[in-house]
Amino acid sequence: MRTVVHLSDLHFGRVNPALLDPLIRTVREVEPHLVAISGDLTQRARSHQFKQARSFLDALPKPQIVVPGNHDVPLHNLFARFFEPLTKYKRYITDDLQPTYQDEEMVIVGVNTARSLVFKGGRINESQVSRLRDKFCSFGREVVKVLVTHHPFDLPEGHDERHLVGRAKMAMTGLAECGADLFLAGHLHISHRGHTKRYKIQGYSALVVQAGTATSTRERGEANSFNVLRIAFPLISVEQFAWNPLTSSFSASTFEQFKHTVDGWLRTEAPVGDKVNASNS
Repeated sequence: MRTVVHLSDLHFGRVNPALLDPLIRTVREVEPHLVAISGDLTQRARSHQFKQARSFLDALPKPQIVVPGNHDVPLHNLFARFFEPLTKYKRYITDDLQPTYQDEEMVIVGVNTARSLVFKGGRINESQVSRLRDKFCSFGREVVKVLVTHHPFDLPEGHDERHLVGRAKMAMTGLAECGADLFLAGHLHISHRGHTKRYKIQGYSALVVQAGTATSTRERGEANSFNVLRIAFPLISVEQFAWNPLTSSFSASTFEQFKHTVDGWLRTEAPVGDKVNASNS
């Protein structure tokens, strides 16, 4: 079994500082095999914000898969936005825009969906999908294939489809042929767990997990939170840890389990005791 901590939308420059030490402590206590951060590390892509984000990442367990978000592209400096959009991100965070981790149980790839031409939206292109296919298609069925992006491939109920990553249908069709299992994203500051049924690909349904904001003061009506995923094919469990201001700590708030079937990944009832066993494994 593999344990993955999924954080998103840190927004250094507009964080609640009271959350930082408890968050770092809780993530360390989980003892993940990998930490995935799905974008928006900063509020306005300024150097001091990237430095703060870098210090935070350095305090978290390794290895890490990190991707940029739209807030990591300069907004007001138009020259930097269009000609050097990720220069500071590359300087302080990583120059690898398609980071990869793999072992005998999972392969995780991060992809940059932030673009200079749009302020909030994102996009995935054919070249990125081709590289993803080269990686995912080289692994067998029982290796869980995970994609990390900032912009989501699916949405909570009631959200407009314009919030989906651009060219999502093209990407999903191509990745379905390689059996892509799990899509991790952020962007909306709202947590969500569901299936990719909107794409209507016969015999295929991937699991989509969206994280809320881990540290930003822009909670959008939802407590700061992050996800802990436990992966043991054909099962994936998703446990959300939410901030409790009364105890000044992050604690488990929801738990869901999904199983791979002939129709893809579907929500299933977890047998009594599975949550405890998974947490202690």
